[in-house]
Amino acid sequence: MARMIGSFFLLAFLAYGFGRHLFDSEINSEKYLGALLIVANSIMVLFIGILFRRTLRQYNVWVGNIYLFTRVFESVALASIVLNLMPTVRISDDYGYFLAMLVLGLGSIPMILTLHKHRISPSWLAIWGIIGYSIFSFGFLMELFGREWSMYLLILGALWEITFAVWLIIKGGQSAKTTTANSGFEKAGG
Repeated sequence: MARMIGSFFLLAFLAYGFGRHLFDSEINSEKYLGALLIVANSIMVLFIGILFRRTLRQYNVWVGNIYLFTRVFESVALASIVLNLMPTVRISDDYGYFLAMLVLGLGSIPMILTLHKHRISPSWLAIWGIIGYSIFSFGFLMELFGREWSMYLLILGALWEITFAVWLIIKGGQSAKTTTANSGFEKAGG
């Protein structure tokens, strides 16, 4: 299951990036392909929340639920842009993205703290994630107040997500230090 979650992290990152670029095109076929990739991103984001909740609830049910809510909110907020394909709908391209990223950053901190507390991930990775998502969240909060800071403050959090995804794929979610934590993702069905 850890490898699947890691793969979804990376694939969602790519799907939204390419999808958003194509969605901004004036060519209808590219716009619709972009919309399809954005929806695919939202489905993968939703599955990250569902699958990760299985592991998190073993350690803290509230954190598992918070993380699932975070990913559901992100999924819906990011997909809302495709409603602009309807002629009568005008939704800000950026507002949904800013809200999705703010909620993602804040909702991921308890998840990372749980991974750290129960030694599911290496300490250096968890500390990086907490710092990265804190800075990331602040950047997107400032965007809602008209300050264009997110592009400068998202780098640490984005690099953490990529590193965490690769770690999940390579290690399969297994901590090298403790046998209890070794089964963290495995006990949850994967």
